[in-house]
Amino acid sequence: MFIDEAKICLVSGRGGDGLICFRREKYRPKGGPDGGDGGRGGDVVLKATSRINTLLSFAHKIHWKAENGGHGGSNHKRGHAGNDLVVNVPVGTVVKELRTGELLADLARPGQQVVIAQGGEGGRGNSHFKSSTRQAPRIREKGAPGEEHWVKLELKLLADVGITGFPNAGKSTLLSKISSKRPKIAPYPFTTLEPNLGVVSVDEYTGFVAVDIPGLIEGAHTGRGLGDRFLKHIERTRLLLHLVDISGSEGRDPLEDYQVINSELKAFSPLLAEKPQVVVGNKIDLMDEEALNETCKRFRAIGVEFHPISAVTGQGVRELIYRCYEELKKLPSSEEFVESEPERRRRRVYRPGAPGTDFIVEQEEERFLVRGQAVTRLSRLALEEPDAVEYLQEQLERLGVFAELRRKGAHAGDRVALGTQEFEYQP
Repeated sequence: MFIDEAKICLVSGRGGDGLICFRREKYRPKGGPDGGDGGRGGDVVLKATSRINTLLSFAHKIHWKAENGGHGGSNHKRGHAGNDLVVNVPVGTVVKELRTGELLADLARPGQQVVIAQGGEGGRGNSHFKSSTRQAPRIREKGAPGEEHWVKLELKLLADVGITGFPNAGKSTLLSKISSKRPKIAPYPFTTLEPNLGVVSVDEYTGFVAVDIPGLIEGAHTGRGLGDRFLKHIERTRLLLHLVDISGSEGRDPLEDYQVINSELKAFSPLLAEKPQVVVGNKIDLMDEEALNETCKRFRAIGVEFHPISAVTGQGVRELIYRCYEELKKLPSSEEFVESEPERRRRRVYRPGAPGTDFIVEQEEERFLVRGQAVTRLSRLALEEPDAVEYLQEQLERLGVFAELRRKGAHAGDRVALGTQEFEYQP
C-alpha cells in the first residue's frame, strides 16, 4: 500500500526530577546537600532513509514518544539522559506544523535529519541551592515537560523524469518498457492508483529514475479523479515526459488532451507549467502514416514538436530514452534542483535565544498570569517544602514580579498562576 500523507503526534521525553538529599558519612555529621540533577529527556528526531518509500508505518501508529530522563541520585549523581527517538521517514518527506501549515523541514537527502521536539531539561537537585545563608536547603526542581508537536508528513517522490498524461495514455506500459518496473496494466481508466518508480538504464554506467504519475483529468487540481493527491510528486521531478495518446483510440482529441493537462499543471502550481517537457505521441502502431503526419502538423502549428513512439511495440522508445538523458544533462543535478525549490528557500530557521530576564503579568478573569523566560524555571520548583516556598518568594521579589503585581492592582488573596503552579498572593 502506498501512503504519501500522514498526521502524527511527536512528544519528546520529560526531564528527570532533581533530588533532595544530604550526605551521610561516618565522622561527617554535616556533610551538606548532595542531591543530584535529573537527566535530560530524549529528543524526537526525523531522519530520511532510502530504505523505505512510503509513509505506511504511520497509518496505524500516530503517537511517537521519546524516553523520559531519569531522576537525580544521592552523592551528586545525575539521572540518566533519555534516549532520543529516531523516526525514519522516506527521502523526500516534507514536515509541516499541522495547525498552521508552517514548513518545519524538508528531508530531501538520505541521512538528513531534524529535531522536531526537544527533550525537557532535567531539574536541579538541592546541592545547587546551597548558599551562605541556606546551608541545608530542602529545595529541588522538577524536570521540564517534553514538547508535543502535531505534524503533517507529506511525501514527494524524488525522480528525474515524471511521466504524466491522461488515463490510458500508456504511461505504465512505457515505464514497463524502459525499466524493470512492472506496474499493473489494464484497458480501463485509472488502472494505476499510486506512483511507480523505475530505474532507466541509458548505458552500462548511466541512467535516471522515472516515475509514472497516475492519470490526470480536467479539474484534477480541484480534486477530480485522483485529484491533486499525486500532482505534488511532479514538483520534485526535473523533467516532465508528457505522454499523449495521438491515436484517438479513447475517443479524445490529442491536442486538446495536451492543453488540458498543461492547464491543470499551471492551476496546481505555476512552477509546474514552467518545467521543461518532452512531449511524446504514443500509440503510433494504431495509426497510418497520413494520420500521423496530420497530427504532427496540428502540434507544430502551436509550436510543439512531439516524439512519436509505440510503448507496446517499442518503436522509438530507445531514442526517447537518449533524448531524455540529453535533456537531463542540461538541467541542474537532483541535489541542486531540490535545494533551489522555493519552498525550501522560504524555510524558517530556528535559533536558540539567549536566556532573558523578561516577564509579563496579565490578568485573566479572577487570577493573574505570570509568563516569561525569567520565571519559567521557577515554575518547576517542588513546593512541598517550606524552603522552596521561601526561595520562590525571594526570587519573585528580586525579579520585580511582586512589584509588577502590585502595579497591576493585585490584592491579598488573589490567585497567581506561574506555569503549572498556582498560589495565593500575599503582599
